[in-house]
Amino acid sequence: MQIHSVGIDLGKTTFHWVALGAAGKVLVRKKFTRKQLLAYTANMQTSLIGLEACSGAHFLGRALRKQGHEVRLIAAQFAKPFVKSNKNDFVDAEAIAEAVERKNMRFVPIKTDDQLDLQAIHRVRDRLISRRTAVINPPSHGGGTGSECEKIATSLLKCIDTCIDTKHEKVRRVRIRKINIDIELDEGCQD
Repeated sequence: MQIHSVGIDLGKTTFHWVALGAAGKVLVRKKFTRKQLLAYTANMQTSLIGLEACSGAHFLGRALRKQGHEVRLIAAQFAKPFVKSNKNDFVDAEAIAEAVERKNMRFVPIKTDDQLDLQAIHRVRDRLISRRTAVINPPSHGGGTGSECEKIATSLLKCIDTCIDTKHEKVRRVRIRKINIDIELDEGCQD
């Protein structure tokens, strides 16, 4: 039994592993946990292993590379055309194993932890910018005037006032936050 390529469908706790021979026929189908998968791949011959690109695939790709395997990450949209029947985890793993063999396929590079951390920081920054922009540019609801901005600010502040209970420390922080919102909304309405 000569394994030509392997496809692994990643899940939260289980991994579905399918090995294909040189003719593209399925040789082995197995289901593993993370520890079982790493132990099994450490004891097998080095081969071409394909993983669907996701956040957990980078860790597993690095671990499999340390074991000597050739690991390639493939985007989900490129593996999808190789699915032959009803969708399940073993069929997905088989499709990944087929797709990873293609010479003209585009693959995702395996990222280090530092690269993944930097990517996460950029995503958080983008979300903060979009939320800040949403506060600065409130919806006009059909091309209204600045008075609508004042109505939104007034109703928001009334809502906050009704939620405040002056007996707790948390409320003091809420009041400080309310003052900051007052200032932001006042500045936004004046523009």
